[in-house]
Amino acid sequence: MTLVSIVIPVLNEAAALPSLLDRLAELDGRFEVVVADGGSADGTVALAAAHPSKPHVVRAPRGRARQLNAGAGAASGAALLFLHADTILPADAYRSLTGALSDDAVLGGNFQLRFDGADRFSRMLGAWCAIQRRAGIYYGDSVIWLRATAFERLGGFRELAVMEDYELVRRLERAGGTTCLPGPAVTSARRWQRLGLPRTIASWVLIRWLFIAGASPARLARLYPHVREEAHV
Repeated sequence: MTLVSIVIPVLNEAAALPSLLDRLAELDGRFEVVVADGGSADGTVALAAAHPSKPHVVRAPRGRARQLNAGAGAASGAALLFLHADTILPADAYRSLTGALSDDAVLGGNFQLRFDGADRFSRMLGAWCAIQRRAGIYYGDSVIWLRATAFERLGGFRELAVMEDYELVRRLERAGGTTCLPGPAVTSARRWQRLGLPRTIASWVLIRWLFIAGASPARLARLYPHVREEAHV
């Protein structure tokens, strides 16, 4: 069976990590889990190390791209799957992923994304992500995955202050075939609830186009704290 490495970047995720590791341990398939910590001060590392599933724990300088690259460097799977701590993989993730990898033309991709909750906001946000995916636009919350060889060939994540996931996706989409697995992966909508749908989508579109136009990622990163502050995240 193909070994799939799940890389989870964490920073002060003591509240969420144990239940996430519990869920991953219940998945069918051959997985290894790599927790890449960026300097947590809340016991995250100790909790990961003590978990019965025995994930591999690596430490890295703070910064999602650095942590993801460190986690990938410690992984041994033929495929790398990058998972946010607030995102849940579908029960059939292994079967759908290895099915996609059976096609040599497929280098990677993501999962169909659904935001938690049965409210209209979550449904509309999920629909917007599906529209963007048809244009080859997706981000880390939809669980980016690649063949390990493709990740190495692309040079991993660029160490950007923000948009490191989208920047990798742009290179991946140019490099070869990708596919969106049905999933869905389920992630939290809490950080966007207070902004509302129009402002949420406008912020995504604005930041993406500023990034494409060459705006400094360090400057763009200043836009994100305002979103989190308003969303109480």
